Amino acid sequence: MKALMIEAERQSALHDVAAPASPGPGQVLLGVRHVGLCGSDLNTYRGLNPLVQLPRIPGHEIGAEVLACGAGVDAAFAPGKRVIAVPYTACGTCTSCRKGRVNACRYNRTLGVQQDGGLAERIVLPAEKLILNETLEPAHLALVEPLSVGFHAVARGKVGKGDRVAVLGCGMIGMGVVIAAAAAGAEVIAIDPAPAKRALAHAFGAAHTLDPLAGDVVAAVAALTGDDGVDVAIEAVGLPETFTQAVAMACFAGRVVYVGYAKAPVSYQTQVFNLKELDIHGSRNATRADFEAVIAWLEQAGSRAAALISRSIAFADCADALGIWDADRDILKIVISL
Repeated sequence: MKALMIEAERQSALHDVAAPASPGPGQVLLGVRHVGLCGSDLNTYRGLNPLVQLPRIPGHEIGAEVLACGAGVDAAFAPGKRVIAVPYTACGTCTSCRKGRVNACRYNRTLGVQQDGGLAERIVLPAEKLILNETLEPAHLALVEPLSVGFHAVARGKVGKGDRVAVLGCGMIGMGVVIAAAAAGAEVIAIDPAPAKRALAHAFGAAHTLDPLAGDVVAAVAALTGDDGVDVAIEAVGLPETFTQAVAMACFAGRVVYVGYAKAPVSYQTQVFNLKELDIHGSRNATRADFEAVIAWLEQAGSRAAALISRSIAFADCADALGIWDADRDILKIVISL
C-alpha cells in the first residue's frame, strides 16, 4: 500500500510500504479517508520535533472507515461505519494514568510522532481508540482531534462565563481554544499576526483580535481590560516571547495555560508568579470527553466548520503538502483526502 513518509528534514514522498496484518482480537482494520496535517507534523518535516525519529509516516488527525474487525470487537463497528481515531496510547500504570489523566501518560506514543501514523491507505487500531460517527461531514472527522486539544486547554484553565481569556496563537489548536472559550461564555481576545486567522477567530467567537506585530501586545491587552489583565491566558504558539507574554497578560490571581511548548529556553522574572499568585498549568493532548465536546460543537456548526479547512489535497498529490504549508504559514489546516 501507499503511505506518505517524511524521509529527512524537508524531504517527504509517497512510498510503497507493507500493508497492515489482519486485525487481531479487539482491533479494527480501517480504510483511512481523511487526515489533517498538524503543527507537530510540520515541525517533524522541518527537523524541529525532538520526539520523532525519521523516517516517519505522519498523521494523527484521522477520519476513517471500518473495513474489518478482529475477534471480540463490538458489532457496532460494522464495515462501512465511519470513525474518528483517538491517536494516543496509555500505559495504565504511570502516575498520570493512575490519576485518571491518561492523556498525559508518561509513556504515551502518539500516532505520527513516536510511532508511524495514519497518512497511509490502511491502518489497524484498537477498537477502544475509535469513536463511531455517522453525523459529521467525512472531512470534518479529521478536525476533531486538533480542536479537542484546544478544548482541553480551556478545561485546564477552568474557563467560565464572564472570564476574559487571551488566546496567543490562532492556529488550529488556538482556534479550538477560541471556540471552546467563547462557548463557555468568556470574552475572548484572539492574538495572531495573520489577518486571515484573526478574521476566522472573530467569526468563531472572539470579541477582540490583536496583531502582535503591530505594537506592544501586552499593553493592548491591558487597555482592553481596564489594566486588569485577563483571567486566563492560553499560549498556543510555542515561542519564548509568547510564554512570557502570557504571564504578563494574566491578571492578579489569574491562570496561565501552556498548550504550546517552546523549542528554546524561556527566561522569566519569577517574582510575578508570586506577586500575582498565578495558577500555571500545562496542557497535553485531550481526553475522550474533549473529543465528545468537539463532536457536539461540530454537529451544531454544520457547514460553517468547512471554513476551518484551508486546503484539501488528494492523497496522490500529497508528497509536497508539508512543503506547501512550510512556505505559507497563513494556512490554518490542510486535509489530505484518500
